[in-house]
Amino acid sequence: MALDGYSEVGLSRQAMRAELLDAETELALARAWRDQRDERALHRLITAYMRLAISMAGRFRRYGAPMNDLIQEASLGLMKAAEKFDPDRGVRFSTYAVWWIKASIQDYVMRNWSLVRTGSTSSQKSLFFNLRRVQAKLEREAIARGEALDQLRLRKMVAEEIGVPVGDVEMMEGRLSGSDYSLNAMQSADEDGREWIDALEDDGPQAQDHVEASHDGAQLRQWLDRAMDGLNPRERFIVAERQLRDDPRTLESLGEELGLSKERVRQLEAAAFTKLRRSLEAQSREVHHFLA
Repeated sequence: MALDGYSEVGLSRQAMRAELLDAETELALARAWRDQRDERALHRLITAYMRLAISMAGRFRRYGAPMNDLIQEASLGLMKAAEKFDPDRGVRFSTYAVWWIKASIQDYVMRNWSLVRTGSTSSQKSLFFNLRRVQAKLEREAIARGEALDQLRLRKMVAEEIGVPVGDVEMMEGRLSGSDYSLNAMQSADEDGREWIDALEDDGPQAQDHVEASHDGAQLRQWLDRAMDGLNPRERFIVAERQLRDDPRTLESLGEELGLSKERVRQLEAAAFTKLRRSLEAQSREVHHFLA
């Protein structure tokens, strides 16, 4: 059933004029589509149950989506149901289609509710579509008992009722509390007002961090230069080729160049690292002693 060019009223009227299928006709159409891919049978089946799709779409109008878009999503769910329906299981197509129609509409509503993804798990969907209803029910029951529920206790009761963590309830309350706002919106109507994005904390490195990093880096380079001066030429060469190159050389290649075994190069490298560590630790102690 094509929806382009139809108004909401037009869609409803056309759906209401569609034929009502008895069980035998419905079964024959479903089998013709499943076994023979008969598109005319599929069209009759879909058209006959568009009234069901439109009725279910109307239940989600309160979420602010255009009715025509809801009907479009409902029709997609109806077609998915027709594609997966097994007429030999003894279930009426309308009963089977309800789940697919509802799932399609719910996915659409949640995708378009906010620029921030609201959630896609079954528990998040249950919260999204049932939170307000369950809250209202629990509050009515508490009033009938003469009790007053604070927000913390109400959230815990909602979480227990729906079967989700309390943290999920708090998150969904925040998502449902208001619409998205642009960070480029002005905070006030004054000419000198600033955009909301200007109030966000800059999580990048601050000037102080740059200065400290530059100072610490220079200090470390100075310490390393002094430590390297304490090595003999062969040890400095091995450390430079193994640790200070973008593409470190292997022990085997260094051994071939120096006329040493791979194991001997490894031993010299380990000895050089020991000297470097002792030198750096000594310089660090000198700095700490000076600052103390």
